[in-house]
Amino acid sequence: MPFIPTPLTGLLIFEPKVFEDSRGYFFESFNLQTFQHAGIEINFVQDNQSSSQYGVIRGLHYQLHPYAQAKLIRVLGGAILDVAVDIRKGSPTFGKSFSIELSAENKKQLFLPAGFAHGFSVLSEQAEVFYKCDSFYNRETEAGILYSDSSVNIDWRIPAGKELVSEKDRGLPVFAECKNNFTFLA
Repeated sequence: MPFIPTPLTGLLIFEPKVFEDSRGYFFESFNLQTFQHAGIEINFVQDNQSSSQYGVIRGLHYQLHPYAQAKLIRVLGGAILDVAVDIRKGSPTFGKSFSIELSAENKKQLFLPAGFAHGFSVLSEQAEVFYKCDSFYNRETEAGILYSDSSVNIDWRIPAGKELVSEKDRGLPVFAECKNNFTFLA
């Protein structure tokens, strides 16, 4: 099975089978049947891609119901530290974070169901990040958590003073004050 559970229920690492030879490599970055066989019913409707330089921190972002998004994140070039925070009220891991290095080299992906805030920091000189979403972007429901909130205690692996963060992300509320309409369903 290409899915590896994380300590946060529902958050999964996806490791596709990579076929390599003298010509290079091939892998299926997404196959609906693979997800369905793992019990994940998903209908991705939007693909997003970003390019960022070393030190960029994006996040922590999410959309509220009814426009909440599940995401499948991967890196096309470079390396990032990908971060998810469980914001589902009633979850045994509510407020906990998980991070994993995703890179073009390791080809790992992270699957986030709705109910997680998401962000990443760029660890390489440049990084190209690609992710699929199962709901369209909706400006009115976008929300987030301040990347530096000590209550979620994320080590972004970027030295102090080297972070590049947008004004919008610097103005996000701390976890205790963020908008949240997610409930954990066991």
